[in-house]
Amino acid sequence: MALLPPFIRAPRTVASRRARTAAPHPAAGLPADDEVLLDVPDDRLGPALVAAGRGAYGTAAALLAGTRQRAEWEYRDRYVTRLASFARSRPEWFEDWRAAAPHDPDLLLVAAQLAVGRAWGSPARAELLREVSPLITAAAQGDHRDPVPWRIALDHARGSNAGHTYFEELWAAAVRRAPHHYGCHVAAERYLAESWHGSHRECFDFADRAAQDAPAGSLVQALPVRAAFSYLTDGCGPEVPRERLDAAADRAIVLSARFPGSDPWTAEIRNLLTYVLVRLGRRADALAQLRLVGPYATSFPWGRLSDDPLGHFLAVRESVCAGPSGEPPDHPRNGHGERAYPTDH
Repeated sequence: MALLPPFIRAPRTVASRRARTAAPHPAAGLPADDEVLLDVPDDRLGPALVAAGRGAYGTAAALLAGTRQRAEWEYRDRYVTRLASFARSRPEWFEDWRAAAPHDPDLLLVAAQLAVGRAWGSPARAELLREVSPLITAAAQGDHRDPVPWRIALDHARGSNAGHTYFEELWAAAVRRAPHHYGCHVAAERYLAESWHGSHRECFDFADRAAQDAPAGSLVQALPVRAAFSYLTDGCGPEVPRERLDAAADRAIVLSARFPGSDPWTAEIRNLLTYVLVRLGRRADALAQLRLVGPYATSFPWGRLSDDPLGHFLAVRESVCAGPSGEPPDHPRNGHGERAYPTDH
């Protein structure tokens, strides 16, 4: 029997079983614990993952070709990342695609993302990533409008410890293609966060400038709240003023309000915003975001805080519903320095 795609449900670990013993939350306007799913794809990605699980690449190829033809770069970036992740555990469909159409620009893009992902966890990451460079170049030549290969190149620069001059060249090439592409901005923020470790104000400056320049409905509006998350989970560097953290959260709340509730597309941003609001003690705002999250938990940010992201999300949700007396799990009383997992790519 074909393996189902790994978005259906997280394993029920001890932590998640404890969380699931809590009462459902219909009175709070929230789905019951056993209705919450982890990393659910949208209606376009879901069929591509199911088909890939059965060994067929055609649906994925058509999906990515459509995003390229319509210049849907944000969707393209997200779909490429998920498809490459799936290909790491189930490569048959991808290898068949490569054999049938080795020069397909969409295949080349998935190949570049897949190669970076495979190299990332190795102790020899920097050396392996240098060998990946030709794949990224080939992907970038597939469609000169596409910013996604440049997002991959920015991740590659971070993983290979590239210098600032090279990074700035990549960044310039990325923003020429799509000035407000969220994925490229996230990749740049991660590079800067590692380069300026502990200098969170500089990362906030970058995020705030990008958000101020972006359209009101752009996902780049969530960049400051990502900077807030980095600060709250880093545990080093000078204090960032509370008002700056609140301003980042407020900007993300405005962005969240522009999208419908229970929307898989914005689920990650709303999960991230919920975490930041909980850390800031803004329970009412966190509960409002949890209602908009609905049944869509996401691995980020909870996977940075626990080996059981779904269980951690449910435990935090329960603490928010419990009222002011309920303290979120693993919540440091000084508001800074929570355990953080290594930054993924």
